[in-house]
Amino acid sequence: MDHFLYRDGVLHAEEVPLPEIAAAVGTPVYVYSAATLTRHYRVFEEALAGLPHLICYAMKANSNLAVLRLMASLGAGMDVVSEGEYRRAKAAGVPGERIVFSGVGKTRAEMRLALTGGIRQFNVESEPELIALNEVALSLGLRAPIAIRVNPDVDARTHAKIATGRSENKFGVPIARARAAYAEAAALPGIEVVGIDVHIGSQLTELAPYAAAFAKVAELTDLLRAEGHDIRRLDLGGGLGIPYRRSNDAPPLPFDYGEVVRRCVGHLGCEIEIEPGRLIAGNAGILLARVIWRKAGEGRDFLILDAAMNDLVRPAMYDAWHDVIPVEEPMAGAELAPVDIVGPVCETGDTFARGRPMPPLGAGDLVAFRSAGAYGAVMASEYNSRPLVPEVLVSGDHFAVVRARPSFDEMLNRDTIPEWLGLGPGRRERSG
Repeated sequence: MDHFLYRDGVLHAEEVPLPEIAAAVGTPVYVYSAATLTRHYRVFEEALAGLPHLICYAMKANSNLAVLRLMASLGAGMDVVSEGEYRRAKAAGVPGERIVFSGVGKTRAEMRLALTGGIRQFNVESEPELIALNEVALSLGLRAPIAIRVNPDVDARTHAKIATGRSENKFGVPIARARAAYAEAAALPGIEVVGIDVHIGSQLTELAPYAAAFAKVAELTDLLRAEGHDIRRLDLGGGLGIPYRRSNDAPPLPFDYGEVVRRCVGHLGCEIEIEPGRLIAGNAGILLARVIWRKAGEGRDFLILDAAMNDLVRPAMYDAWHDVIPVEEPMAGAELAPVDIVGPVCETGDTFARGRPMPPLGAGDLVAFRSAGAYGAVMASEYNSRPLVPEVLVSGDHFAVVRARPSFDEMLNRDTIPEWLGLGPGRRERSG
């Protein structure tokens, strides 16, 4: 469920008509619904009710500070994967004891920052990382709380680029080597073992891979406890999918996921950590765009938008599907015709959809890409020197720009021209 619905023939974000946002901010623009973000967080809380747990929002899905602040106000922790994300979490008011630091390539500088600024735990992904973290912790006179991320060699049955739990993936310590890794961790004076971590991928649409991975984690928990390790937390990752195609069957609900957690690991008495990102943010956001032209091609028509692959890269990168709907509700029985929906970037890959049945649309009409709240703005760029797409947060009948579109001068002023190229130190010629 989301809060993007037609009212009196016009698509709204909660109580705000989308043309009002387009007129105030311009297009393309991301629009997020605070009510949807809140609802999606709370369904996970309900799914794990009765179990000791912490929901750590996977902020790589959408790291806008306003979104993070909303999550923090609801009681969420944060799952971060870089110094920048750690700093964003702290800037949004998340205390260190609610931040989990994941990622396969943490640097010593990142370790030092998190240890001095406060951290719930590091999810360690390799033995070399473990040794480096021990050295950094000892240099600060601290102990680093850790869970080792184990790779259970479970096929998540998702897109190859977002599968993380198979033996050929770069993530985690092979589960067959886990006991040796934990023995090494226990012998390091700067390390405090607190739990086990597992994450098998993103956009999962079945529960069986979770059950298989969690069963392996439960078995490992018993083995490690028998060897004297104090395993008191299980970080089960995230990855539950969302329905990108409204016409398709929906993925499993958080309640069903919670039942798998209870069945597989609920008897262990551990605090459960989960790291949902896409399911919280995905359907809580849309990308609002405007038609520039409708162009007749050879045997096909093109709907050319002012949004491009630099604003929403998922279709180009993953061949991902997003429902695209007109902001003005089509008349009942409106005739649909296939069009290729494309952007203005000079790449054939700047294509959002091919042969998509759409109602009659022309220059100036607004369209919305559904399910664009996750892995949308965070992956945007300024390719073709297009200004970075802005973001808007809606709450009830009002909205706020939570990241402004930079001006061309702001974009150009980030570059400098060296003096030896003739314009003086750091100067550039101005247009106009």
